[in-house]
Amino acid sequence: MSDLDYQCWLQYTPIQNSGRRQEYQDWCNNLVIPVTTLVVNSAREEVVYALKKMVSIEPVVSEAPLQKKFVLFGIYGDSPLVDAAYGPEEATLDQEGYLIKTLRREGMEYLVITALTDRGLLYGSYHFLRLLQTEQDLSALQLREAPTNPLRLINHWDNMDGTIERGYAGRSIFYQNYELTPYLTRVRDYARLLASLGINGIAVNNVNVHDEETRLISVHLPKAKILAEIFRAYGIKVFLSVNFAAPMQLAGLATADPLDPEVKAWWRQKTAEIYQQIPDFGGFLVKADSEHRPGPFTYRRTHAEGANMLAEAIKEFGGLIIWRCFVYNCQQDWRDTATDRAKAAYEHFMPLDGQFAENVILQIKNGPMDFQVREPVSPLLGGMEQTNQLLELQITQEYTGQQVHLFYLVPQWKAVLEFDTYARGKGSFVKKVADGSLFQRKFNGFTGVANVGTDQNWTGHPLAQANLFGFGRLAWNPNLSVQEITEEWVKLTFSGQETVVEQISSMLERSGRIYENYTAPLGIGWMVNPGHHYGPSVDGYEYAQWGTYHRADHTGIGVDRTVGTGTGYAGQYHPENALCYETPQTCPEELLLFFHHLPYTYRLQDGKTIIQHIYDTHFRGVEQAKELQECWIKLKGYLDEQRYTAVLDRLILQIEHAKEWRDVINTYFYRKTGIPDQLGRQIYQ
Repeated sequence: MSDLDYQCWLQYTPIQNSGRRQEYQDWCNNLVIPVTTLVVNSAREEVVYALKKMVSIEPVVSEAPLQKKFVLFGIYGDSPLVDAAYGPEEATLDQEGYLIKTLRREGMEYLVITALTDRGLLYGSYHFLRLLQTEQDLSALQLREAPTNPLRLINHWDNMDGTIERGYAGRSIFYQNYELTPYLTRVRDYARLLASLGINGIAVNNVNVHDEETRLISVHLPKAKILAEIFRAYGIKVFLSVNFAAPMQLAGLATADPLDPEVKAWWRQKTAEIYQQIPDFGGFLVKADSEHRPGPFTYRRTHAEGANMLAEAIKEFGGLIIWRCFVYNCQQDWRDTATDRAKAAYEHFMPLDGQFAENVILQIKNGPMDFQVREPVSPLLGGMEQTNQLLELQITQEYTGQQVHLFYLVPQWKAVLEFDTYARGKGSFVKKVADGSLFQRKFNGFTGVANVGTDQNWTGHPLAQANLFGFGRLAWNPNLSVQEITEEWVKLTFSGQETVVEQISSMLERSGRIYENYTAPLGIGWMVNPGHHYGPSVDGYEYAQWGTYHRADHTGIGVDRTVGTGTGYAGQYHPENALCYETPQTCPEELLLFFHHLPYTYRLQDGKTIIQHIYDTHFRGVEQAKELQECWIKLKGYLDEQRYTAVLDRLILQIEHAKEWRDVINTYFYRKTGIPDQLGRQIYQ
């Protein structure tokens, strides 16, 4: 693969417009940087590197201006030239925010990138470089930016043997054979990519903490320290996923009971040891009492008691406890139609609202199940009012096509963020829950499960880079539109040529709906092969213990989650949404089978029956997958051959796999119902 793949959106392609090129050379010959910190040094190195590539100059870096026209990078209070950018309206500038302004003062014309902190200055520097990459006019800039979400985190599900749980882009970039990778330059380049998006925290090991990974807080701590040193230079704090039973496994204690004094003392000592090695350590990420992981339930304690014990140990150091809400009975009997996995997180955590310590944050998946192609928004988002919350999104494509199928997740995420919970009346959007503004919470934000590995292009599918980019941009500003994020990524990664931007943007924005068309219909979810979760298997999870059922019989399909006749899940929402989901007539059709068990002959709003809708969407989905290939072929000659071929090969595979989905799903339901396709298309007997 090409170096272009590796550089992602930081390619810094040479500026082609001669006028812009000369303009940028005139501005950037002298970079004035009067302050030196570890993070500011990273900003300086990035800007100097980018200018060499984009405009072929080696700028002179100085502490004071050497000419009348220059670019100034400074923290408030550094110099009068910096402070001139601050008016009364900037008095409330966020600690991670920044200003980019064009100023004329004392016979000088200069561009100033300034912030209150070095992290803000780093983010402003990357914004400045985006302006150059997209060939913007610098003559009259008046920009003020700040992140909407205080916490913008990445979770890695990396294991120390080098494998990645739900990873589809090679092996871990951090670990090899239980040792730290020797390729630390790549880790630094990853830190650059994340910092360019404003990411400020990263968990560097799997939430399913196995024996060797448990030792990351003991004998393997020096490895975490090295990673922390790399990320620190880019304003990113390192978090560690921990094993709740670590006191037993590492110290031989008889218990991990969170109320046991010896257990509390052990965690206090262990936390102090970590902060001696990593002074800016972010905190612990915990998956407890879920999918066979240990937790406080073992000792008849609540999750609040478990989390608060850790919170007390880490509080004096300013650390955080991030506690995942992915807790459910993974030993369900499929014959039990009353138990509903979708209800589990709400039932476990809602009664504990207000009982968690101030430095505890609950990490809540966007939906109640498990990152399905389509599922409703978790009712915990908007339900818990007195608890810090992180919105958890999955960037890696576990259920959305993995490294083969094109599935651009930003439209799905935007729909989640714009969902109105009605927690404080109309306008109580999930994005306001995530940023803490709805309930006035301090520690809130986004976390994303990474899609990164050792593949040269980082993400397996070259276009999956757009999902990592889109996550970062939404975490910084959830008010950005899908179109703004998409077009920006295409311009930075491929080209600003109109044909390229239009074709790739169109492909990306349609891709999620296309995948949905040929996979599980109307929000029912799953229907994948157990274990690896790739490819169709309609009944693969139907008789399993995971609570993942579609309840299809010869007359109908879907799970009744209504209050009136079903599991009652719909009642976990605020009344406006609960009433909407309660009846088939008011339920959004894309979630119809998630909330209702209906006959195949039930007619949708367009007059089609459910069974005909299943047939039509699956035939249509394959044709739409072919259209994606046709769109891409139009770009031959506009793109470098290596990336063009890599994407084309995957689109060809996608078509073949879409056909398999179509034929398996349609055949299953034809055999189940005996109802033929009204259009007489081929369905196998």
